[in-house]
Amino acid sequence: MFIGTYEHTIDDKSRLTLPSRFRKQLGSSVVLARGLDGVLSVYPHEAWAAGIQARIGGLDPLSRRARELQRFFFAGASEATVDGQGRILLPAVLTDYASLERDVVVTGMNDHLELWNPHAWKQHMDAVEGGSAEDAAEHLADLGL
Repeated sequence: MFIGTYEHTIDDKSRLTLPSRFRKQLGSSVVLARGLDGVLSVYPHEAWAAGIQARIGGLDPLSRRARELQRFFFAGASEATVDGQGRILLPAVLTDYASLERDVVVTGMNDHLELWNPHAWKQHMDAVEGGSAEDAAEHLADLGL
């Protein structure tokens, strides 16, 4: 399980050192993909296969919305090898998508990690702490979830 929030930096060679507590769980290679909310997601292969690949890959290809969602996740995804120092190379197309520059906020999201632009993370958390988390919890409770 991935939990917690950490501040890291991208080096001059576009590599990010992953939090040491997550490296064993991530394994020797990961899947990097565009995430929802303008973030870059980092998945262990098992979580990618069981979550994104299984759920989105199984959508009806005759549905325009299904194809759009599949393109969003699969077309921009790539694999990255975790080197001996726990670093991964971040493709420019993904760092551009998530507006990542030097400083990065790494957040645990149960089965994967999210990489946030620090300014976007602060704005997001201000909104969540301002009431959207309570609204979401209440809505899910009303649905019986």
